[in-house]
Amino acid sequence: MIESKYLKDDMHNIQQLLSIPGLKNFEIENLGKMLRLSKIRQYEDGEPIIKEGDMDLWLYFLLSGKVRVKKDGINICTISKSGEIFGEMRILDRLSRSASVYAEGKTICLAFNTDAKEKFSSENETTNFLLLLYKVFAEYMSVRLRLLNEELVKTKKQLKILQKKPSPSLKTS
Repeated sequence: MIESKYLKDDMHNIQQLLSIPGLKNFEIENLGKMLRLSKIRQYEDGEPIIKEGDMDLWLYFLLSGKVRVKKDGINICTISKSGEIFGEMRILDRLSRSASVYAEGKTICLAFNTDAKEKFSSENETTNFLLLLYKVFAEYMSVRLRLLNEELVKTKKQLKILQKKPSPSLKTS
């Protein structure tokens, strides 16, 4: 992994953040705070970004490339849309990472340190920022839940078809 220093909250960087769909509703001031808590991370093909079971508090926005999500060695999904977030479940429930995430090809992410509360001037400012961030989480999780529901229905239909097929009889000699 190649990692930048924490980013500066200049107008160019803020404009870049505004291009991420989930961050369009953030005020300029809050985007500046987010930048001061963020780093750019570049990964090579197959490199781990998140490891299942870890306890870190980083949230990721995919800037370019693709990531593969795996749980217990099984592929869950691939995320390839610029601006998608991952790593949010650990932030919401404070449990260990529920899956691993690997770069597919060269991948660049905005890594946001959700544990750096010292960058905010007051508890109220921290709370307002976190409320906005949780709104972003909720929107992304709603989309993912809808996709998961579609996949579950498809799988259940396939299972139903398989259960109706007679099993091949075994021949004995």
